[in-house]
Amino acid sequence: MNSSPSRPAAQAPRQRPAPARRLCPLALAAALLLGGCTAGRNAAGPAASATAAVAYGGVTLSQAQRKHIKLHKVSEADFRRTLDTAGTVDYDQDQATEVLAPFSGPVTQLLVSVGDQVTAGQALARVDSSDFATAIAAYRKALASARTARRLADQARELLAHKGVSRREEEQAQTSAVSAEADRDAALQALKALQVGAAVISAIQRGQPVPHASGVIRAPIAGTVVAKSITPGQLLQAGSTSCFTIADLSRMWVHAQVFAADVALVQPGDPAEVELGNGQANLPGTVTTVSAMVDPATGAVTARVVADNPHDVLKKDMYVRVLIHAAQPGHGLLVPVSAVLRDDDNRPFVYVVQADGSFARRHVSLGYRDGDRYAIASGLKAGQRVVSEGGIFVRFMQSQ
Repeated sequence: MNSSPSRPAAQAPRQRPAPARRLCPLALAAALLLGGCTAGRNAAGPAASATAAVAYGGVTLSQAQRKHIKLHKVSEADFRRTLDTAGTVDYDQDQATEVLAPFSGPVTQLLVSVGDQVTAGQALARVDSSDFATAIAAYRKALASARTARRLADQARELLAHKGVSRREEEQAQTSAVSAEADRDAALQALKALQVGAAVISAIQRGQPVPHASGVIRAPIAGTVVAKSITPGQLLQAGSTSCFTIADLSRMWVHAQVFAADVALVQPGDPAEVELGNGQANLPGTVTTVSAMVDPATGAVTARVVADNPHDVLKKDMYVRVLIHAAQPGHGLLVPVSAVLRDDDNRPFVYVVQADGSFARRHVSLGYRDGDRYAIASGLKAGQRVVSEGGIFVRFMQSQ
């Protein structure tokens, strides 16, 4: 029996070499930064590691690598709260006024335009007003009556001295003179209320005719004409038609929005800043009032900030950023903003140095932010040390 040729022995399947592990950019950077710290740690003995590095959360860092990490000692400190909010610009209502028509009639001429600077008493518009003519006529009559009554009263006094009239007649003449002078003064005030110029009044007192019996609307204050509401030919109604708005733009109001959580921080007298942006310097201001009412549309309380307005950079209804610095300082534990990281659930945490030199994550509750510092409401104690710079590097090492 012929023996079958022997089969070659089954060869074991060739195993493919394990693919090289790719390093993400962050891992590569960390590996370069570590400079082979893990390999060096395994190759070197424990004694070498103990003398060359300090362990942080199981990660050994060389003295060179520690230069990339900075620590901050947590301590209690005073800080000044700054409320960062939005505001709307308005005219300083203590230096702005709406000019109403002092008499009725059609507008015959406009003498100013929006943007013009005016002085107190300057003519703004002319109106063909029967009220004006009636007031002038009334003053003429009252003026003549007062002069006549005073002359008769003076004559009665002289006659009484010579027994020419009775005392009763003389007293009645004096009473009539006083009454007529009171009517004259009332008629004069009516002319002034209609903004009749001093030259016209002087002409009436001298008995001279008034060249043109037209009314003149005059500026009650000095400032800038910021609104014009009438046109030539428009019929004005005394005391109700708005003609112009004049405001002193050298100072403006900013209505800042303060929400419930921050209302207790803002008090009248607190310094503030109005931020203009575009590289312009902030305008200093002062909180003058805090409203006692909540705006139902926004749920905010309005704090009024008064600020100087050089070069008229603040415009009515402009939206601006407002920084209100609370005069009363706060107190708490402060850490640099750079020390605070976020976990996958977006919860804030810091790396705290433990007694053995290792790092541990510590979730914290953030309070008020003061510039580049956070006030920590809970999670830390005074005297602890946290990583203020290099926390991302420590986080990467902790994930390895």
